[in-house]
Amino acid sequence: MDELVESLKSIGLNSYEAKVYLALLKKYPATGYEVSKLADIPQARAYDTLKALENDNIVTSSATKPVTYTPIRPKELTKRYRRQITSTLDLLDKKLPNVKDDYTEPVLSVTGVHSVSNKILEIIKNAKKEVLIALWSQDFKTFEAELLNAYNRGLEVKIVAYDGFPCNFGTVSRHVTGKDIVPTLGGRMIFAACDNSEGIFGRIDTLNKNIEPQIVWTQNQDIVFLIKAFIVQDMYLTDIAEQFPEQLKYFYGAGLKKLKDKILVGTDFVSKF
Repeated sequence: MDELVESLKSIGLNSYEAKVYLALLKKYPATGYEVSKLADIPQARAYDTLKALENDNIVTSSATKPVTYTPIRPKELTKRYRRQITSTLDLLDKKLPNVKDDYTEPVLSVTGVHSVSNKILEIIKNAKKEVLIALWSQDFKTFEAELLNAYNRGLEVKIVAYDGFPCNFGTVSRHVTGKDIVPTLGGRMIFAACDNSEGIFGRIDTLNKNIEPQIVWTQNQDIVFLIKAFIVQDMYLTDIAEQFPEQLKYFYGAGLKKLKDKILVGTDFVSKF
């Protein structure tokens, strides 16, 4: 009986209303006095509760003296509340997505080798249309099977290979100056954007082995767009470097040294690492 009381409370009845309704199911029609005894509640509360249930059309009263009360059938009760709950859920489905003026998807840190790998594998699995990822050969080995699976599912798979590792599926851009990135930044960068819905970026420290890998994961669409834009721009520049190696060397020197000196001198971009 306690379980039924709790279940009735969960759909909107209070404790007294649940007990009175169950008491009437045991014996009806019944007077208020009889209900109070069956429900084991004070007589005054029984009459107040019967009045509330009558106002909610859950019980009906007679025109006789003494007044007797009859409950609606259980199937009618559950049918009514099912309609109400369904109607409420439909309204929430329609309205809740629009209540987002002040809501921003969080940006969360993921730390540790296994946690980082699992999160990246998860977002690749979740992708529906495209996966863009920039990474190094040793990280590619971890994600190669899932990336191939995404490609075989018909997704666009675009890869920036920082150290020029071989890959025979998707669109691959091999970074010609990748070898300079690790000593400059102190670690292997990794970026991924799946559809417009999820993205990650982070740096795996290669100088201090005691520092656990850490990435940032988000479903914030603005940040995912920026991650995707970074990868796309990297693919643009990688393709240009591949098509015009001599011209770039002529203008910027070996390893783009003149360009790096021009942009990085006076900044703390490198020294902060």
